[in-house]
Amino acid sequence: MITRRTLLVRGSLGLAASGFAPRLAFARAASSKRLVFVIQRGAADGLGTIGAVGDPAFAGARGQLAADFATGLKLDPTFTLHPALAAVGSLYGQGQALFAHAVASPYRDRSHFDGQNVLETGGAGAYQVKDGWLNRLLGLLPPDEARAIAVSATVPLALRGPREVASYAPSALPAASDDLLARVGQLYGGDAQLHGLWNEAMQTRQLTGDLAADDGRNAAATGALAARLLVPDNGARVLMIETGGWDTHAGQRGRLAVQLKGLDALIGALQTGMGPLWRDTLVVVATEFGRTVAVNGTGGTDHGTASAAMLFGGGVRGGRVHADWPGLATAQLHEARDLRPTTSLDGLIAGAVAGHFGLDAARTLPTLFPGSAGARASEGLLRA
Repeated sequence: MITRRTLLVRGSLGLAASGFAPRLAFARAASSKRLVFVIQRGAADGLGTIGAVGDPAFAGARGQLAADFATGLKLDPTFTLHPALAAVGSLYGQGQALFAHAVASPYRDRSHFDGQNVLETGGAGAYQVKDGWLNRLLGLLPPDEARAIAVSATVPLALRGPREVASYAPSALPAASDDLLARVGQLYGGDAQLHGLWNEAMQTRQLTGDLAADDGRNAAATGALAARLLVPDNGARVLMIETGGWDTHAGQRGRLAVQLKGLDALIGALQTGMGPLWRDTLVVVATEFGRTVAVNGTGGTDHGTASAAMLFGGGVRGGRVHADWPGLATAQLHEARDLRPTTSLDGLIAGAVAGHFGLDAARTLPTLFPGSAGARASEGLLRA
């Protein structure tokens, strides 16, 4: 069955390289590079993901949230990985995962909507820039590689702009019961083609939901789908995945663990699905801002400032934590409550993307992140 959604995906991927304005002339020759941007909507707790257990103030400030790190992977004398990130930890051991800590965009207030707008547009403040940094990246790539898609019900702001992109998500169904859906599946059971299409629809109808759904199987399906959209020669070169559920104001310990388990499943399935192309794939995971250092009265954390970001891929110079650590003592915190930013998230992303696609980092940073005045593109994130 060919649906409007199918036509949108196929047509956009096939035509995205045509009809655009002249491109800046500093992209390198065509290659097989792929980029995946995973946004963590809701302000993911960087300290809850990569614990600074070696900081003398960590245990006291984090209270019950520090307990899980007793069984996590020790990354170096300062940092330990949350134990829910088993596949991610394996990538770190293989030198294919790099964690950046105490990072932040230029945004310094604590509104989700404004913070996500700054992260996705690359502006210095909310609503100052109208298009997204991923859309502008397409203008730096060779014309036959400027193909992008979002695993999302709609095109996220980071991908919006003058260059055409696609989105993939199953169309919203009416509020049908599980029993009705099962009966429809039985109806299609005798038709090999329709039965296969129906099963695929059922497997993907929740793909853009919470990472914690279905004990991580939903997240793994998202990663597998992303790989299927990236692997073909005429597939996407740039892909964005939206994830939600990171706003942990209460009961954070359990909630964050299942979120991280889902993220781990997503990354693991993506790596598996990419096969040999994993060596040419860069995955960037980032959130709009972090959370408070101290735990609140409901076992959660409130909106903060700096957080952690992650880079994955066969070309990442990983097995390390990239951080100018500011410390967790009260006098070292931002406004006496938040992890203080010491690394520009814009500079980190621009440096990684430029290195991945062979772009001039000094020119890539202001193109992708025009609000990054004073920032520098991070260097040495990828293998030569």
